[in-house]
Amino acid sequence: MGSKAVEDLIEASSGVHYSGFHLQGPSDTDIEQPTTSMSGNVPKQPFVIGVAGGAASGKTTVCDLIIEQLHDQRVVLVNQDSFYHNLTPEELTKVQEYNFDHPDAFDTEQLLYIMDKLKHGEAVDIPKYDFKSYKNVATRRVNPSDVIILEGILIFHDPRVRDLMNMKIFVDIDADVRLARRIKRDKDEKCRDIAMILDQYSKFVKPAFDDFILPTKKYADIIIPRGGDNHVAIDLIVQHIRSKLGQHDLCKIYSNLYVIPSTFQIRGMHTLIRDSQTTKHDFVFYADRLIRLVVEHGLGHLPFTEKQIITPTESVYTGVDFCKRLCGVSVIRSGESMENALRACCKGIKIGKILIHREGDNGQHLIYEKLPHDIAERQVLLLDPILGTGNSAVQAISLLIKKGVPESNILFLNLISAPQGVHVVCERFPRIKIVTSEIEIGLNGDFRVIPGMGEFGDRYFGTDDD
Repeated sequence: MGSKAVEDLIEASSGVHYSGFHLQGPSDTDIEQPTTSMSGNVPKQPFVIGVAGGAASGKTTVCDLIIEQLHDQRVVLVNQDSFYHNLTPEELTKVQEYNFDHPDAFDTEQLLYIMDKLKHGEAVDIPKYDFKSYKNVATRRVNPSDVIILEGILIFHDPRVRDLMNMKIFVDIDADVRLARRIKRDKDEKCRDIAMILDQYSKFVKPAFDDFILPTKKYADIIIPRGGDNHVAIDLIVQHIRSKLGQHDLCKIYSNLYVIPSTFQIRGMHTLIRDSQTTKHDFVFYADRLIRLVVEHGLGHLPFTEKQIITPTESVYTGVDFCKRLCGVSVIRSGESMENALRACCKGIKIGKILIHREGDNGQHLIYEKLPHDIAERQVLLLDPILGTGNSAVQAISLLIKKGVPESNILFLNLISAPQGVHVVCERFPRIKIVTSEIEIGLNGDFRVIPGMGEFGDRYFGTDDD
């Protein structure tokens, strides 16, 4: 491939950054099995937001404001109130004694069923609960969306429901404000007198809040005081949601997985190094450029300390001091291709080596390691350009941990990652960080990354058959 063709490819390259799809909640057996599926019918993972808080705290207002600001996204609101149990004839005769604020008042199994359908890209019929007849009288059709907002007083109570959420918000309002709002609402909408409202509040609402709702506040990622009046908090939440919507689905599952932001340059370089017709010279040149970007991005995840210095103008500048105790560890031999980029970014860095023998991807055997003697006291950058099945990575990381390196001190840098490998590594080692430049579709029957870039070591070092 000539230099003119290379330039044309970089200028013309475009399209979405990620070539991968999301694998829904794999089991251990799912992780170990490769996939040959190339289907584009797998649904995009929605971003699920839970909004909890006491009755009349302003949850609905917060949801409405979020939906309004996400006007260019597909958003669906699911209310926990839609999943009250239908009251039996016996319960209807004593409806004043029925506690609608207790967890048992809700059909959580139906809620989980509906949410599972929505998360798998299926349209659902959500019941409409009538508070006059105390039963479901109709349904509303809801289509799968980019964002699902799940709102209700007790949506944080059941851990199965909590586990569905990517973001949990608790709307926090003073009890007297909630009571005042409840009195006005029940008088206007339900034609209740004040005595009845206060009796229900003291008998059911307040005890349920203290016993079941307030304790779930600890599960919230974000607590919003003043509810819908807190526009600053809502703006920040919307910004965070927008950033998450631009991420790969795996980044929504694993907070320790980082994919470097895509540009046409990055996409163009991937096009070149993946092309089977690209010459060795061009492959090495553009692979080195991509590796340098991954290394630079990875270094940004290392700890730092604040530092003040005096500039040549005798001014004080407050900056940061780089992490001093670093070392690289390359997985021989492909990982050695990343050493030069690391040395260029970190002057005088020590680099260790690990050699793992692969037997048909069914087993991995460590046959050589040479690591700094004080590696347990260092931040470790593990280098391997391809994360496929994850078996080699598990062997390497396990060795580092055995040598005394804290799991949280390991930063795994690679160019491309298969979803299967990400699942294996992140579930086995949830405190390490993975930095990559693209997520792949998956693995084929030969455990090769698809679409991939071939045998990276052979192409980089010029030892392929051709």
